[in-house]
Amino acid sequence: MQYKLLNTDTLYSGFFQLKRYELSNELFQGGWSEPFCREIFERGHAAAVLLFDPKLEKLVFVEQFRPGAIVTEKSPWLIELVAGIIEEGESPEQVARRESIEECGGKVLGLKKICEYLVSPGGSTERIFLYLGEIDSTKVSNFAGLKLEHEDIKIHVVDLQIAFKWLDQGRLNNAMTIIAMQWLKLNLPNKASFWK
Repeated sequence: MQYKLLNTDTLYSGFFQLKRYELSNELFQGGWSEPFCREIFERGHAAAVLLFDPKLEKLVFVEQFRPGAIVTEKSPWLIELVAGIIEEGESPEQVARRESIEECGGKVLGLKKICEYLVSPGGSTERIFLYLGEIDSTKVSNFAGLKLEHEDIKIHVVDLQIAFKWLDQGRLNNAMTIIAMQWLKLNLPNKASFWK
């Protein structure tokens, strides 16, 4: 199957970008579609890391204000993974390590890729690179964040079984955190080989 990108217009350019794509694509039953337009949200790609202390069996999460949750959640303060946008010239692994220091004051000791996925390909180009990071949970901060990025972050160091309860209860309600926690739940019996 093929497609033709006929035209691209930038409708908005700020912290994020909004573009309009005019395109046409091959049809499953033969021929081509009529040209059509779609608005696409361009926010860049991001790396996220589930921070795990295997010695103490604890996880490190961050809690911060998320304006996108104002309309749909009881509270827009969400418990999430450490994450950040991949800047030009950075690898996803570098971002995972950098953001761990910036957002919780903890240094990643080992890193294992879980997966990468498209967040919402019907309207956004964003791809998430998801990792498991080994950390010493006794060395993280209580609060963190970069003032110049308007970050005000509270750090939660949580027993593994409590975090799994949070997952089951729906307290963890954003895709990257749910995917990482489900992966950990499935792969925990093999934890000795995580960073080999």
